[in-house]
Amino acid sequence: MNIVCLDAITLGDDVDLGVFSSFGEFKSYQSTKPEQTIERLKDADIVITNKVLITREVIDATNLKLICVAATGTNNVDTEYAKTKGIPVKNVAGYSTPSVVQQTFASILALINQTAYYDDYCKDGSWARSGIFTHLDRSIDELAMMRFGIIGLGEIGRSVAKVASAFGAQVCYYSTSGANSNSEYERLELDELLRICDIVSIHAPLNERTKGLIGERELSLMKNGAVLVNFGRGGIVDEVALAQAIDERGLRAAIDVLESEPPKADNPLLSLKHKERLLLTPHIAWAGKEARVRLVAKIADNIKQFLQGA
Repeated sequence: MNIVCLDAITLGDDVDLGVFSSFGEFKSYQSTKPEQTIERLKDADIVITNKVLITREVIDATNLKLICVAATGTNNVDTEYAKTKGIPVKNVAGYSTPSVVQQTFASILALINQTAYYDDYCKDGSWARSGIFTHLDRSIDELAMMRFGIIGLGEIGRSVAKVASAFGAQVCYYSTSGANSNSEYERLELDELLRICDIVSIHAPLNERTKGLIGERELSLMKNGAVLVNFGRGGIVDEVALAQAIDERGLRAAIDVLESEPPKADNPLLSLKHKERLLLTPHIAWAGKEARVRLVAKIADNIKQFLQGA
């Protein structure tokens, strides 16, 4: 088998891709531009891609036998067309759950504990000049007894719910598919969840049901000072409306995913008046070292199963 990885940079230099050489000839590119994709796959039997698009045009111009997605979501592959051509598309699910959950709470706690403000206060010499042992200018909010709403109660959402419960939060959820039912937590409709929750954490895929799910109307339902967290996908939250809600209504947000990544220079979240109300990270929640090692191992398992006819 000829195996080609199109965007190894998304897996990190600290993760060993040598396992793929055990299946045949392996070639890896750090990144691939759209106009380079077909040329690089001209002799490939198996492609490994994270963000490089595998379109109908790419499929027709190559002889791929297996498409491996180095992620859970498969929206960068024309899966329906691949199916008509008899080409399996294998993704990887579950590898990033501990990493995403950890980053979710790291971000939430940084916001509600005012971590950046108090760190700056100490390091710029203000504490040393204060003459008092403490400083109480910014309120710290306790998770205990907060209403914690989760949008999307899949594997990651359930794990977030478990940790939120351990903090003493009152957990409820909204099922984006309408099919998820979990007796352990209260299930609410979206509008009610947005109205009553102090924290709303999104852990849903981007699809026809979730695209634009949280817009200006939905944000207006949230409490002033509430926290919106998006560790699902960009495109679920209207970024223009979110920026307005942050600046004008005191909404706080922890955002790890944007509709366009990297963001365009005119993204309103980059020019907030109240930057302290937003914690913005560059799509890193999935990317703990251990998570990326699991990801590579599961891609290798997918290739192995394909070669064995499974």
